[in-house]
Amino acid sequence: MIERKITDWLPTTRKEAQMRGWDEMDVVIFSGDAYVDHPSFGAAVIGRLLEAEGLRVAIVPQPNWQDDLRDFKKMGRPRLFFGISAGCMDSMVNKYTAAKRFRSEDAYSPDGKHSMRPEYATTVYANAIKSIYPDSAVLIGGIEASMRRFTHYDYWQDKLKESILAESNADILVYGMGEQPIIEIADRLKNELQGSGKEYVTAEKAKELTRDIRQTGSIVPKSEIAPGEDDKLLYSHEECLKSKEKQAANFLAIEKESNRVNAKRLLQPCSKGVVVVNPPFPTMSTEQLDHSFDLPYTRLPHPKYKGKRIPAYDMIKFSVNIHRGCFGGCAFCTISAHQGKFIANRSKQSIINEIKEIAKLPDFKGYLSDLGGPSANMYMMKGRNGELCAKCSRSSCIQPKVCPNLNIDHTPLLELYREVDALPQIKKSFIGSGVRYDMLLHRTGDKRSDNAADRYTEELIINHVSGRLKVAPEHTCDNVLKLMRKPSFRQFHEFKRIFDQINSRHNLRQQLIPYFISSHPGSTIENMAELAAETKQLNFHLEQVQDFTPTPMTMATEMYYTGINPETKEKIYCARSMRDKEAQRMFFFWYKPEERRKLRDTLKRMGRNDLIKKMNI
Repeated sequence: MIERKITDWLPTTRKEAQMRGWDEMDVVIFSGDAYVDHPSFGAAVIGRLLEAEGLRVAIVPQPNWQDDLRDFKKMGRPRLFFGISAGCMDSMVNKYTAAKRFRSEDAYSPDGKHSMRPEYATTVYANAIKSIYPDSAVLIGGIEASMRRFTHYDYWQDKLKESILAESNADILVYGMGEQPIIEIADRLKNELQGSGKEYVTAEKAKELTRDIRQTGSIVPKSEIAPGEDDKLLYSHEECLKSKEKQAANFLAIEKESNRVNAKRLLQPCSKGVVVVNPPFPTMSTEQLDHSFDLPYTRLPHPKYKGKRIPAYDMIKFSVNIHRGCFGGCAFCTISAHQGKFIANRSKQSIINEIKEIAKLPDFKGYLSDLGGPSANMYMMKGRNGELCAKCSRSSCIQPKVCPNLNIDHTPLLELYREVDALPQIKKSFIGSGVRYDMLLHRTGDKRSDNAADRYTEELIINHVSGRLKVAPEHTCDNVLKLMRKPSFRQFHEFKRIFDQINSRHNLRQQLIPYFISSHPGSTIENMAELAAETKQLNFHLEQVQDFTPTPMTMATEMYYTGINPETKEKIYCARSMRDKEAQRMFFFWYKPEERRKLRDTLKRMGRNDLIKKMNI
């Protein structure tokens, strides 16, 4: 066990900064989350990364926005910029359910309190800073800024909102995982100060110096923009307000460029000029990703939270993230849109080193809760021929079918699991991330790869399941699954057969826990009735279920808002009213006595007596 002192964390107050001998900051970060000094928390990652560049960085977690704004003043004006993030989740998703009710708790706040962050936190924080330090550079990042960088549908206000850059008055936006752009930004601003002899970088100077940096966005006067052949001009915010078809076309263009190796710069006219968003950086190399994870995190919440529980930290403190990115491209998911579809991998040594650090934590008992990532089984996977990948703009590498150029060999994962399990500190490593069973079932024709998938399946089920294995079929009806960009439910049946066989062979009594979504665009009440009947016949009492929540900048959200499939222009049914959404959701709970009568009456009105018999209600 390591004895910690307050200066092991980045300073959160002026007093803590002075304990380090600092009178002023280079960067001050405001975060909507509690400060947990851990690589799963974005503010800590960016703070530690900038610290490694020799900068003096402070973090102000969950500042009070309802008083005289003293929390925004206490660290003073930084020499380079203010950094702002709503936290690890969009602040509205964090606060509200799909039924627009308060969530039971805020997982990223001490003791799960809801009152610790505002709605639309990025905008509130940025405007607070601009009201105090109007000439300071304000940089916004994190998932809220990332997914709201263009005109987007906001479910909670039920309207299109323009780029968060316009609403927040921020100077620079960083989208996606921010390590590469933030280092470049800090380096340019630091060099500017050294060359100019000035005390601070102004907002205008910061915008001027960073305008061409990849993976950033800003608002530029219309008179300064002349679209070239490497640019894609989107429909303006005003045009999108008048035409849902134009909003759908915009989304399709944004998604297409987001999935390209060589993407175009995107331009969208808005009320304050033109939103200019530069192409992303190349996928991080293993060395770059290792550097981000190998920074000197304490891996603990700041001491100010002593005696308080931070639910999100409790979930991940004994877990290890082995890769970033996801090539699944699910229509309702923001992971690939934020992290990218190309996989960035950590080295085995970096992962092993992190596990050894976890083992030093006082309450570690030898059990890793997860060895995974956005998906459990995409580690070290990529296209065999990089030139083919460079020509591709598919949103998913595995739907509607697995790309023949994709190497889905599970051998590196098997090797990693075995090295981890051989560590003397580890009694058991569990896989808590969702497993893509469609990749395990797919036959490539390559004997080595196919054998590795079979060995991985067996290894996973025998040695890495803590009694329950999570998978995400999401629905049972093929027409809905196609819109979700998910495989046919027939594949779930096949995977369940294999799961049951392996359990029986090894005398294990483990459960398969499927995740499902109701009210996804395209899903009707009849589809949900069929889902209920099919899952009942499989003897599932569903637990892991959710009602579809439209979140900014996903394909499913565009379907929900526009009522059309942006790819085909076909009209799509969407359950929009709370009554219709609840009518779909209740089919998850056919086994509850209080729901059975309502379900029977609904099925009778639909003329589906066959499903009443199947469900025995």
